[in-house]
Amino acid sequence: MKTLDVITIGRSSVDLYGQQVGGRLEDMGSFAKYIGGSPTNIACGTARLGLRSAVITRVGDEHMGRFIRKQLIREGVDVRGVATDPERLTALVILGIRDQDSFPLIFYRENCADMALTEADIDEGFIASARCVLATGTHLSHPRTEAAVMRALELSRKHGAQTALDIDYRPNLWGVAGHGEGESRFVESAAVTAKLQATLRLFDLIVGTEEEFHIAGGSTDTLAALRAVRAVSDATLVCKRGAKGAVAFTGPIPDSLDDGEAGPGFPIEVFNVLGAGDGFFSGLLKGWLDGEPWPKALEYANACGAFAVSRHGCTPAYPSLEELRFFLSRGVIRPDLRNDAALEQIHWATNRQGRMGGDWTTMRVFAFDHRMQLEAMEGYTPQKGGAFKRLCLQAALAVQDGQGGYGILCDSRIGREALHAASGTGLWIGRPAEWPGSRPLALEPELGPDCGGLGEWVRENVVKVLCFCHPDDDAALRAEQEATVGRLYAAARRSGLEFLLEIIPSKVGAVDNDTTATLIRQFYAAGIYPDWWKLEPLTSRTAWAKAISAIEDHDRHTRGIVVLGLDAPEAELAASFEVAASFDLVRGFAVGRTIFGTVARDWFAGKMDDAGAVTEMASRYGRLCGLWDNARAAAKVAA
Repeated sequence: MKTLDVITIGRSSVDLYGQQVGGRLEDMGSFAKYIGGSPTNIACGTARLGLRSAVITRVGDEHMGRFIRKQLIREGVDVRGVATDPERLTALVILGIRDQDSFPLIFYRENCADMALTEADIDEGFIASARCVLATGTHLSHPRTEAAVMRALELSRKHGAQTALDIDYRPNLWGVAGHGEGESRFVESAAVTAKLQATLRLFDLIVGTEEEFHIAGGSTDTLAALRAVRAVSDATLVCKRGAKGAVAFTGPIPDSLDDGEAGPGFPIEVFNVLGAGDGFFSGLLKGWLDGEPWPKALEYANACGAFAVSRHGCTPAYPSLEELRFFLSRGVIRPDLRNDAALEQIHWATNRQGRMGGDWTTMRVFAFDHRMQLEAMEGYTPQKGGAFKRLCLQAALAVQDGQGGYGILCDSRIGREALHAASGTGLWIGRPAEWPGSRPLALEPELGPDCGGLGEWVRENVVKVLCFCHPDDDAALRAEQEATVGRLYAAARRSGLEFLLEIIPSKVGAVDNDTTATLIRQFYAAGIYPDWWKLEPLTSRTAWAKAISAIEDHDRHTRGIVVLGLDAPEAELAASFEVAASFDLVRGFAVGRTIFGTVARDWFAGKMDDAGAVTEMASRYGRLCGLWDNARAAAKVAA
């Protein structure tokens, strides 16, 4: 049984993308970090399109190697073929976007991990599990990696897998161009042509640009080069033609490229051509392996390439299957796709897993982001406040015990050490941005007037903002608060951070079954699409149903809702959990003072030691987790 759709083989690197567009690479001031390398990009791109994907490569036994492995897992790529090389560093690429035709880049690949791939890294059972194996040209450039690729192709044939080649010609990686010529896409080389032609017979699908077919066919006349490739291979040849789209040739090469099978192109702005070919190949593989005719497969490929050229980065630009379908059904609204609000929301929401990872369909959150409440306690000092929050984290970790579905809310002003210590523990981490108790809403000064301070936040931090609001607020107050939330929301998106919006109307005025739903609709109307909602325990099933309907009418991809506690006793929370847990969109709770309130007072007063505080808070937190889990289980039985 074939358990994988595609295995890619070859390069895997960390890409550092210059964030200033239009300048020289030497003048870049900041960089965004992504995974890269053609086969790695294609594995991620196909996984986003619903294919079961894997990659065979090597990474270093260091931070960047761990980053690649973790990110592949987040993208849903099988990493059984990713070996850790204890002797070599992970490959690195530094790139920039000068203009639509110029993309300076430097490959740091001297004795890098992925070029140490050997035949021993090719497992027959793993290859046998795939419907398709894809190789890239770079790994034919060295005898060691070439042997690994040839072994994989041999086994693919033995076990009935389709084979594909991305010519992926990089002259300097073949040693025919210098280090400073990473941007170069074509340098004639009889040796490279001979090496490629010796392997072309092994493939069912060969894909390249016109320049890449020039090197494969040994001629700068594209038709002549295609005919030279056809002379040694029966593969379907797909020639990428830039803005003209692409054409497929399943038989003899005609007298014009226009006579090949083609799919529709898309009139979009070219912002970044780097990685466009990998996006194209991802869409092509989706169509090919799904048995679509070539025009439809090429439509997928052209669309995925269009996404890539309109966005920053390679893998981050590629669409999800739902995004692709939305785009193909709706069409191009504006040529700069990265500024198409509807499309970007779907892109963000359906690819979040690749950014954040984790299964957050269950949320048991210990909220100790409180500042004002702790500062008012007798015996509080900033130093003791920070120490207490470290104890809260210890309690959270004791209950979590390495399991999924647990989280914390922790601030940076008092709880900075705990916040930083939580990073990498597997906890979901929410971090407040509001000035405590403010109405109209004000933000923590550390964020700055344009919320640029979010650029310093760890990517796994979720931006949480609490807004005291009510449908009866006057127009000026509502506009001011929505503008503040909107400014923070936009900054969170720019920084790649998820966003949680907490609304508490009961502290402002009377509430009924429509209050929360009305507020939710108002925020969506203001263009704010939270990844998470944090809501008061609603008093009836009707109120919950209306609130959930308000969310789902606007955003079918929201992460979900967590219920806040408002310092309620456990019995009252248990009752609210029973109602909330019957709604799937309510993922869990985020409760604080019920867990830490009396413990904090006793600890600050010197009536309880550290161990006692951790034990008591862990006990209370654990009981609330049990209450939620029981309520959810009971709801499922009742359903």
